[in-house]
Amino acid sequence: MKKISKLEQRKVMKKMLNNVEVIGVDHGWSMIKTAYCVFATGVKEIPNEPPMRNDILEYEGRFYSIGERRLEVRSEKTENENFYLLTLAAMARELKKRGKYEANVYLAAGLPISRFSDEKKGFIEYLGKKKEVVFRFEDDVFHVRIVHVAVFPQCYGAVVDRITEYTQRVVVVDAGSWTIDIMPIENKKPVNGECISLQNGLIPCMRKINERCYRSYNTELDESTIQRYMMTMNADVDDEYLELMKEELQHYADGVYNSLREYKISLKTTKIVFVGGGAVVIKNFGNLQQRNISYVVDVKANAKGFEYLGKLSLQKKQREG
Repeated sequence: MKKISKLEQRKVMKKMLNNVEVIGVDHGWSMIKTAYCVFATGVKEIPNEPPMRNDILEYEGRFYSIGERRLEVRSEKTENENFYLLTLAAMARELKKRGKYEANVYLAAGLPISRFSDEKKGFIEYLGKKKEVVFRFEDDVFHVRIVHVAVFPQCYGAVVDRITEYTQRVVVVDAGSWTIDIMPIENKKPVNGECISLQNGLIPCMRKINERCYRSYNTELDESTIQRYMMTMNADVDDEYLELMKEELQHYADGVYNSLREYKISLKTTKIVFVGGGAVVIKNFGNLQQRNISYVVDVKANAKGFEYLGKLSLQKKQREG
């Protein structure tokens, strides 16, 4: 077999980089988000080919139902194949929206700030372990070539498109499903030495709601019902459940405020921007209505930010040839 020279390899890579779809994926423990779609972090293998293919991923001869009940939280997302399978489904949904079923993909993802350095290399290897993959999602077959995988800090992704507007110190608080990331920004750049991740996101809050439901009413609420109430302040359940959820979500918002106080972040004078799935919860159930506090309530903000950062990185690689 003829050996390909380094010059020829660079030419092939340059050609691939000029025809690339950048896809940002936010791998939450509760929801998977891309710039276009949001679906539950649920994946379950089913034994046989199903009669209906809605939300069905077929990969290497196996069938998986995507987006039902969320996965249990583990110490790392790379422990098994689940998040890889969810990534395939996310790419399929994005590519179909763009009218593409065969593509070179630059995959842009994220990790919590405090674990970024430790987990970045492993997450890149995990997501890019197969350079070329063919799979079926629902009724369509997809042929994807992974040309690059990049990982960016969560929280930063949610505000990167507006960071030039921050002319003073700003503290960005990303309230996610499992972690709360706190990222100060000065001179339009993150202050790396002051970034913090706390494990008191929305999943522990939902658990507390159902613990109270079980103690008081000997039943539990479906997480989708709790999530609907979080987002809309309304749900199709009786008033006693609504009141219970309201109390716990107010307590959650107070807990976030107290965490900021513990790290000497002034709720009265510091400019604070809440992002992530918890931003709308804090907006709806918190008790602070001040000019220095604002909210980015788009749950897809991090995914869009990862895609934005990925495009910038791709443009740089294209210029470098």
